[in-house]
Amino acid sequence: MSGALAEQIRVILDGETLSLEQVVAVARYGAKVELDSTAKEKVLRSRDYVDQLIEDNQLVYGITTGFGMFSDVVISKEDSRKLQRNLIMSHSTGVGEPLAPEIVRVILLLRANALAKGFSGIRLATLETLIEVLNAGIVPVVPEKGSLGASGDLAPLAHMVLVLLGEGEAFYKGSRMSGREALAQAEIVPVVLEGKEGLALINGTQVMTAIAALAVWDAEILWKSANITAALSFEALEGILDAFDAKIHAVRPHNGQIEVAKQIRLLTAGSTFVASERRPRVQDAYSLRCIAQVHGPSGDAIAYAKKAVEIEMNSATDNPLIFPEEKQVFSGGNFHGQPIALAMDFLGIAVAELANIAERRVERLVNPYLSGLPAFLTPDGGLNSGFMIVQYSAASLVSENKILAHPASVDSIPSSANQEDHVSMGTIAARKARNIIENTAHVLAMELLAACQAVDLRPGKEELRLGKGSEGAYLLVRSKVDQLGADRVMYPDIQDAKELVSSGKLVKTVQRKLQPKT
Repeated sequence: MSGALAEQIRVILDGETLSLEQVVAVARYGAKVELDSTAKEKVLRSRDYVDQLIEDNQLVYGITTGFGMFSDVVISKEDSRKLQRNLIMSHSTGVGEPLAPEIVRVILLLRANALAKGFSGIRLATLETLIEVLNAGIVPVVPEKGSLGASGDLAPLAHMVLVLLGEGEAFYKGSRMSGREALAQAEIVPVVLEGKEGLALINGTQVMTAIAALAVWDAEILWKSANITAALSFEALEGILDAFDAKIHAVRPHNGQIEVAKQIRLLTAGSTFVASERRPRVQDAYSLRCIAQVHGPSGDAIAYAKKAVEIEMNSATDNPLIFPEEKQVFSGGNFHGQPIALAMDFLGIAVAELANIAERRVERLVNPYLSGLPAFLTPDGGLNSGFMIVQYSAASLVSENKILAHPASVDSIPSSANQEDHVSMGTIAARKARNIIENTAHVLAMELLAACQAVDLRPGKEELRLGKGSEGAYLLVRSKVDQLGADRVMYPDIQDAKELVSSGKLVKTVQRKLQPKT
């Protein structure tokens, strides 16, 4: 999707139907957002009920009481405004580097979508200002660290809200400035919070879910890319296609495994690089023979994580929740990030496995005793090192992934005087998954380059033919990166190949190749 096309798209928020495609359109391509008319009515009804509760001095958590351990402290109607502002100021305790602008745009989007459900008691004008900030291109400076994942993402969301109040810092038109200056330049009036509004804005899982949404989107692309890089390596190493026969996978019918085997058959269809009937071995090593059995479960895990994220993107996750039709307010725990924490730990492990097995294929490609090719894929070894250190770098990234893949969700630490005595660590899990995805994209880029180099060095290459899909991948790479002869600086090659992988260009190119001609 181009930026110009995305800007013409209007994402309508109703709290129920936000999709990952819309999230990416807003995060990466500047699509604009507006509020559904039915959602406006829900927000107004919810706010009317909150105003009534405040007017009647009803005892309701976070509206007429303090927060956390101070939930038993009654706050007067006169102090309700100050209570909400103090909440934002006191909770803005994040540290570390600012989250990427694309993540912060998703945070704003998801918070607006959750409020649009009409269970949070926020004023319509405040919600509309939040959307106005997003559409104006103002990106609050939100430090990446400081969330326990329950009660949601309090600290980072507070930094987001600071800018709505004309406090904190923001990025706007390429510069970092105060929140007040950013609002002034965009001609947006700062918000003055009323009762319940501060809590409605920061009590929720939108930071971990924003990171998770983009992570799932990118992980899907990586999974499809990994099948392509694996197919190229498989052909370069004269793999035995018997392992991908549909009958094998039908008797162990995991969806992902069946799909990967099908993709390998499609990608390699018509190949003469693969082992012929007269082959010197009976079976391949696991990194080739078990591609479907390893990549497949990773695909299933990504699908699970995607489902969890799609549900969370359209959920009400603050506390208390307002049900104006029933005249009820419930204090519950929808802010707890466990669904996302578990999904992101699982996602990180699943994507790390794609890198693990890809690095093993790179090792087979560069090892002359395993590949039958020139050592380290260079025609003039000794004088040249070829792909020797490419495999080193891949091994380094895979080892880092193993550390990052340790689950965050099994940890917990009590806070707020033991009122919040079990927390999810969901934001840490999501951040780790994002780092694993970035590392894995580089490993797949390295495999892509090594596999293409191996194809070029395969004896009798001129008389051989790649599979239909693999050929598309090979030609795309060679349109960007030349075959390696004498040694050269290789990090630009790796970056070019990584861009083909992460952007989805590799996947789209191969999919076009595989489409039947009409």
